[in-house]
Amino acid sequence: MTSPTMTVPIGMITQMLDRLGHPPGAAPEAVARAGIAPALLARPSARVTVEQFAVFYRALVVLLDDETPGLFSRPLRGGTLKFLCLGLVGAPSLRVALHRFCCFFRLVLDDLAFRMTAGEGIEGIVIEERRDLGAQRVLILELMLLLVQGIASWMAERRLRFVRVDLAYPPPPHADEYLNMYAGPAAFGRPATMLAFEPGAPDLPVRQDKAAVSAFLRRAPTDWIRPPAGERLLTHRVRDLLEARLNRPPSIPEVARALHLSPRTLARRLDAEGTHFQAIKGAVRRDAAIVRLLCTDLPIATIGAQLGFEDPAAFNRAFRQWAGMPPGGYRKGRP
Repeated sequence: MTSPTMTVPIGMITQMLDRLGHPPGAAPEAVARAGIAPALLARPSARVTVEQFAVFYRALVVLLDDETPGLFSRPLRGGTLKFLCLGLVGAPSLRVALHRFCCFFRLVLDDLAFRMTAGEGIEGIVIEERRDLGAQRVLILELMLLLVQGIASWMAERRLRFVRVDLAYPPPPHADEYLNMYAGPAAFGRPATMLAFEPGAPDLPVRQDKAAVSAFLRRAPTDWIRPPAGERLLTHRVRDLLEARLNRPPSIPEVARALHLSPRTLARRLDAEGTHFQAIKGAVRRDAAIVRLLCTDLPIATIGAQLGFEDPAAFNRAFRQWAGMPPGGYRKGRP
């Protein structure tokens, strides 16, 4: 399941709205259905829960009859992804299924194409840009990579890992989010945008059947935007331990001991994944605070105490650093 405290930047919402040009009715209604306060849309530092983003996305799909709502020059009408998945589940292996995936999108999309690639012992899927994707190019590529990751992992019935995730653009301001978006290390400024599979992954059998398709699509895109289960990055395992003890966050030695590592090894491996212990701890507390402010009526002091802040003033200072505004102001902005 998606982490109960996981959030995403409000920019994922505002960029989709900008892409649509705010069509009358559809955009405001999708925002309202997701329970997103319009005031937060003007706050670049604001965040929404993964569930809110998913509800917003699904609402746009229905309102616009486009399963990639406004992202491309022609819409993918309702039922397109179901038709795709029904054609994938009978494949004997993930490699065959992904080849079908690439062929399918060649038929229905003009703006970009997916292509299987192999070389230097690495197999992957490349996203080829056929047309200018405009100001929202990075968001579109991010979402398409999440789509590939989500469908491939669903078909294999396990969360796949990747040797790396190549991005044909420089690090965006939210580059630190990629650790929680993709199941592999991000490499920016690459010649092409690509998901590079771990050895053997394309040979995995397809374990889903037609009966599983509808349930998978009902959850979309929630299941695309989550840390991978099973063999996970160390960052995600540290996050799990911190989420389990929000009111009394464990220390670095305690986390290292729970993971059967020395504190030095823990620090070194987190550094190799592009993060550090305090950054993960701050992100967990930030996300948990936002979820509680948006989804509960708990007093702000109680929320701070639940997150391990003995002093309400310390919680207020920390939240200002995370969200650019005090927790009370953030809560006032909710619907």
